[in-house]
Amino acid sequence: MLTSRIAIIGGGLSGLYAAHLLEQQGIKDYVLLEARGTFGGRVESAPFGGTQLADTVSVPNGVSRKADRFDLGPTWFWPAFQPELDRVIRDLGLTRFQQHEAGDMVIERSSMASPERMRGHLTSPPSMRLAGGMGALVDALRSALPPDRLHSGQRVRHLHVDGQHIGLETEDIDGRRTSYRVDHVLLAVPPRLAMAAIVFSPALPDALAQAWSATATWMAPHAKYVAVYDTPFWREQGLSGQGRSARGPLAEIHDASSPGGRAALFGFLGVPAHARTTIPDDQLLAHCRAQLTRMFGVNAGSPRAEFIKDWANDPYTATAADREGATLHEAAPLSSAGAGAWRGRIVGIASEWSPQFPGYLAGAIEAAGRGVQTLLKATPQERQTP
Repeated sequence: MLTSRIAIIGGGLSGLYAAHLLEQQGIKDYVLLEARGTFGGRVESAPFGGTQLADTVSVPNGVSRKADRFDLGPTWFWPAFQPELDRVIRDLGLTRFQQHEAGDMVIERSSMASPERMRGHLTSPPSMRLAGGMGALVDALRSALPPDRLHSGQRVRHLHVDGQHIGLETEDIDGRRTSYRVDHVLLAVPPRLAMAAIVFSPALPDALAQAWSATATWMAPHAKYVAVYDTPFWREQGLSGQGRSARGPLAEIHDASSPGGRAALFGFLGVPAHARTTIPDDQLLAHCRAQLTRMFGVNAGSPRAEFIKDWANDPYTATAADREGATLHEAAPLSSAGAGAWRGRIVGIASEWSPQFPGYLAGAIEAAGRGVQTLLKATPQERQTP
């Protein structure tokens, strides 16, 4: 059995940032466990040359370039509203740029109506993106952490109270199991996913378990499509790249181009998750290309590359409840048990536990910060020096 003072379950943005904060406090005795084969969680930036992460990738004669990464998960942040996230990005030396919105937008008002141009609108305060995609934030955090404390491909199956400690069991892709004994757990996976994937012994308090199970997981029911081009030809037509459609399959479209990189359009699929499973990938790609051609012209029908990421098909994001039920994002649930065997032992730090920005990138930063502070206040004597 392996031992560690703290286990961080989940290697997305909140888990990596929690590890970063522990390192800053001189706390070295922790382990980070991620079920996926890669780190980042719902932050996924696919390179133009193809990626194993996207569900569907089509790249005819593509050549990768460093600047050509396209977000299949979260895309934007708002420094004016989210100063803590902005501070982290600046401290890590990452380059940000404003989302392109200048020009007219295109709308399809009904399934029978022809596309129309209308005056576009600018987000205020402006939304910002990162050079290299939001994956650059994950890369920067991960690269500063000791590799021997980060373990991917380790799915946590069971947590149980064992006297003064917590027993933790993981399973890898080949079914091999590893046991840990820890003092505290920072839970950096969405609350609903944690309840569906992990057995808690004894069970969490009923009210807490019900609240976690009822908390919708952000991104879980959604799918994104990205089409990559050599140039942003729509801008030459006075278009912003923004679109709205009641016809679909894309309900909302935006410019996904990056300065110094290739041009791109991306859209959120408006087709429900259960209906997407009945459409073959090649047909769905063809429908998306046809829509972009209707709305932005013939050049849009021949992208250099295409990506589809269906988060509803990701077992490390979506549960059956996320795929089948309505997605209602309400106030963040309690992040820890107030009584019983789990009191003071486990704290939820995924974005859904953020009071201000549940589900957003800024929420992951906020929730992780609050969780680490809660742990440090409860156990100040456990701090270490580098």
